[in-house]
Order: sequence, then C-alpha cells, then structure tokens
Amino acid sequence: MEALLLLLSTPILGKAAWLWFLFIGIVAALLVFDLGVLNRKDHEIGVKESLWLSAFYILIAVAFGGWLWWYMGPTPGMQYFTGFALEKALALDNVFVISLIFSYFAIPRLYQHRVLFWGILGVILLRGLMIGLGAALVTRFDWVLYIFGAFLLATGVKMLLMSGEEETDLSKNRLLMALKRRVPVTDRLHGNSFFVREPDPVSGRLKRVATPLFLALLMVEIADLVFAVDSVPAIFAITTDPFIVYTSNIFAILGLRALYFALAAMVHRFRYLKYALSLVLVFIGAKIFWNQIYGKVDPAISLSVTFALLASGVLYSLWKTGRGPTDTEHLPVQDARAEGTPDRLAQPRPEQARGGAAE
Repeated sequence: MEALLLLLSTPILGKAAWLWFLFIGIVAALLVFDLGVLNRKDHEIGVKESLWLSAFYILIAVAFGGWLWWYMGPTPGMQYFTGFALEKALALDNVFVISLIFSYFAIPRLYQHRVLFWGILGVILLRGLMIGLGAALVTRFDWVLYIFGAFLLATGVKMLLMSGEEETDLSKNRLLMALKRRVPVTDRLHGNSFFVREPDPVSGRLKRVATPLFLALLMVEIADLVFAVDSVPAIFAITTDPFIVYTSNIFAILGLRALYFALAAMVHRFRYLKYALSLVLVFIGAKIFWNQIYGKVDPAISLSVTFALLASGVLYSLWKTGRGPTDTEHLPVQDARAEGTPDRLAQPRPEQARGGAAE
C-alpha cells in the first residue's frame, strides 16, 4: 500500500502521477463510452446528435476546469480555460481542412466518425509528444519562449493580411501525392475497412492494400500535426505547466471532434473568425515579450482579452454571413455520396463498394 501511495505521489512533469492517471482515466472512459455505447455501429451523426454530444464533452471539460480551479487555485484555473477557449477556436480551421479531406476522398458521413475516432487517438499521442518536448525546451532554455512569441506574432500578422480567398486543392498536395505513390491504395471504399486484401495484378496473390479511408485518416493526422505547430506555442504562451497545456488541448479537441458534424455544415458562417484569431495570436505573442521583460500579465486579463476577441469574431461572423443568401461557393463540405465523385479516386457509394477481403 505504501509503495502504491509513493507511486501515485511521484512527480511527472511537475505534477503528481495520480493527477495524470485521473485525466487519462477520464479520457479513456469517454472514448470507450463513445465507441462502445454511442457509436457501436456505424451510423450517420446528425446535427442534433452532434450538438448534444458536444455539449456533453464541454460540460465534462468545464467540470474538470472547475475542479482544477478549486484544487490548484484560480490562476491555473484561468490558464486552463484560456487555453481551452483558444484551442477550441484555433481548431475551427482544422474542421475546414478535415471537411475538405472527407470531400476529396468521398468519405460518406456514415464512416466519417470512424476516421475521427481513430484520429483522436493519434492526436492524444502526438500532442503529448509535442507538449513534452516543448516543456523540456522551455524548462532548459528560457529564450525558446522568445521564438514562440516571434512565431505567434508572425503567424497572427500573416493571418490578418491574408485575403481569405485562397482555395485549398488537395489534388496538388505534395504530401498526399507522395503517400499515394508509396502506399498501395484501392480505387474505391470497402465499407469501414482501412485495409483489404486484393489480388496482385502481376502475381495474382492476395496482398494487403490500404483503402481511401486509411489515406483520409493519415491526412487528418497530418493536418492536426500542422495545426499543432500554431496551437502548442500559443498555449505555452499562456502557461508553461505541461499538465494545464495538455489537459486543455485534449479536452478542446475531444469536444470539437464531437461538434464536427454540426460545424462542418456551417463553418462558412465563421468566415471572419480568423481575423479575431489573428489578433489573439498577436496578443499572446506580444504577451510573451511583455512577460519576459516587464513581468507576468494577470491571467484574468489574458482570459478576458482572449474571450472578448473570440466572442467578437464569432458574433460578427454570424451577423455578417447571416445578412444575405448563403455564399455556397465557400462551403467546404459536399455530400460525399453525391454524384460527381472525382475520378482521381473513383470511389463508389458505400453500398456499391464490393470486392476484396476487409480487415
């Protein structure tokens, strides 16, 4: 018993091991509940279900933040909620990219949750590695924060100056083209399988090949890795506590994954949010330099400014895009089951996907 208590009290990245075990246990329980109960069978997640599931995840995240506020104090609590709100907003761009990925690979809504579920497992690991590396660098080299600050300032200014009219064409994505050259891929979906066995065109022997669903999963993981380059330095500008950084990141991503099916249909309504996000990144980047030179900014100020900017961006976007007819050319999502599937993959509808031994 004493050995167990000693193990639970052992510090891991500055926090007792039992705190990490508690958080990991909560996340594991949520994932098991999601996959084993709510989504045991493949089904299309509608907007109503998406909103209810997202509200559930937000309630869990807020309850966890409230407990942190009570247990660790108001400063860590405010830092957690600031990081949670920031990551939630930054991830909206990720929703846009994921919807483009699903549209490009013609992934039906029936199977999109499967990709997002397995994708979140990769996110938990990748974010953990990046945050652990960032914490080690910040602990050993204080000047790394200046690099984070400069990067956030540059990113914020770049976002502010962008016209917003750029279109993303995945068919010209070099990484995707490299993956398709190196990974044998079927030309159509095979239900919800990531891999199937098909006859080799030369030898006739069955060989293991990936389906477009697996390529979509890889691209979702890569997209999150790219977006983490912005979000991880941003949260480290709020706090260097790895526990606060990691928990706020993961809870925000879990909730956003649940909200994806509602947001994907209306992400064009948040067209002007990126300008608010750019101002938030500029503010946080400037705060790093202020903290290092003059002293730390009150966490309450950081929380208030972040929430005010993001709320302004959301409200202005909803007001601006709701004044006239929907600008459909900016919609990133198309029904993956609609006619006109790009001939680059030529996937059939799921009910037409036959052949090959699924794995």
